[in-house]
Amino acid sequence: MECRKNCGACCIAISISSHIPGMPGGKPSGTRCIHLLDDYRCNLFDNSQRPKVCIDYLAETDFCGFDRAEALAILYKLESRDACLA
Repeated sequence: MECRKNCGACCIAISISSHIPGMPGGKPSGTRCIHLLDDYRCNLFDNSQRPKVCIDYLAETDFCGFDRAEALAILYKLESRDACLA
């Protein structure tokens, strides 16, 4: 599956604990990454500074659903579940 245009759900819903350029402490779930552009594309997508966690994340229907709203719902649910397990 290719990343959906105008989505960016993974750049908002997912928490990232590792360093992100400009966000040295990572980002919590629900916080928009500073590299997410207004059209929901990643400004670091083809940049060597893109974090490994972002490179390793692959768009899949199980996580991305069929539209942006469903992707956000799925990812927030997974984040909530993971927070309960921590």
